[in-house]
Amino acid sequence: MHNAKLPAHVGLIMDGNGRWAKKRLMPRSFGHNAGMNRMIALAEHAQKLGIKYLTVYTLSTENLSRPREELDGLYSLFRKYFTENVKRLYANKAAVRVIGDLSALPEDIEKLLRDGESNSPESASFTLIFAINYGSRTEILRAVNAAAESGVKLDEDGFRRLLYTDGIPDPDFIIRTGGEVRLSNFLTFQAAYAELYFSDVLFPDFSDDEFDGAIEEYSRRERRFGKIR
Repeated sequence: MHNAKLPAHVGLIMDGNGRWAKKRLMPRSFGHNAGMNRMIALAEHAQKLGIKYLTVYTLSTENLSRPREELDGLYSLFRKYFTENVKRLYANKAAVRVIGDLSALPEDIEKLLRDGESNSPESASFTLIFAINYGSRTEILRAVNAAAESGVKLDEDGFRRLLYTDGIPDPDFIIRTGGEVRLSNFLTFQAAYAELYFSDVLFPDFSDDEFDGAIEEYSRRERRFGKIR
């Protein structure tokens, strides 16, 4: 990995937690718990590699329509583990950022997430970005409405400043685990020129070695951004 060309920003669609649990005859909450542990460990690994930003698709706007029991299980995981895991990140000079509409979440969960952002170290070398109640279409519509209300015609840079990701560079590389081959409403504006990588591995089994293999694949690609070679 020392000679690999690293992406500065990786997006991660963590798919397969529920199916991983089902294969083990366990409830979906068991898979979400395993997925959260893998996510934190993977973030620490990404930071050690030299990646600057990792955005994890934690909860989409569409996921909020899932059964209440499953959502309550996810919220319980945040209540139990979020602060402890975030402190681990802080100790390694990592910051936390949250993108998405947090107003639809339970009040205490929103406070946990906001505190995670505000207590982040200022001189962070790595940022873990949680996309929670996030959907790219909702994000774009929100920005369009804000632009319309301002009455000012915007260029691309001005429009970007209205997105949840203001101040975050576009993802260079997006990884999706779990065997599905689509973006599922994740950073579609920002990912216009991102390299895509799809793995059949269910997320709790997506090891550091699997991640390294994806990064090595990225390093072999040539990014032309629409230009002739």
